[in-house]
Amino acid sequence: MTTAAHDALMTHFRWEGGHADMWRVFADAEAFAAVLDGLVEPWRGRGVTRVVGIESRGFVLGGATAVALGVGFVAIRKPGGLLPEPKHVVDSDADYRGRRHQLRMQGVLSPEDRVVLVDDWAEQGSQAWAARRLVESAGATFLGVAPLVDQLPAAARGRLGDVTAVARAEELGPAR
Repeated sequence: MTTAAHDALMTHFRWEGGHADMWRVFADAEAFAAVLDGLVEPWRGRGVTRVVGIESRGFVLGGATAVALGVGFVAIRKPGGLLPEPKHVVDSDADYRGRRHQLRMQGVLSPEDRVVLVDDWAEQGSQAWAARRLVESAGATFLGVAPLVDQLPAAARGRLGDVTAVARAEELGPAR
């Protein structure tokens, strides 16, 4: 994690109506570039061949991270989103709202792929765990998770590989 990434996140992040507003970070080109650098830097030189991201903010961050790493991006969709011929499907554990999701991914990964998941926030780890299972069901290697904000409990962190976040949730203060 870079100091510039951390500073950009802390400057542009807001709580709005009790919810995390990450869109403000993306709206400022310099802040967005800084947080992307913070997401990318720990994974440079580690043999990443693909980045996966869960909709919706995982698409924004994952796609940009993939371009910065010079690798492809693979979308993980929730129900209702267009995804031609999904080849891999898993059900997630309950997320931070108590909802379970069926996550889907096209069959584009191979056993040679080394994959990192990029997202805006990792709270319970249920969707990250489901993403890991999707990646591994394709025979690929799951390297870890790169969230902007890490709020993972120790038990979840232990099953997700390397976790390289720009900030810890407690640094953002309580939701308001």
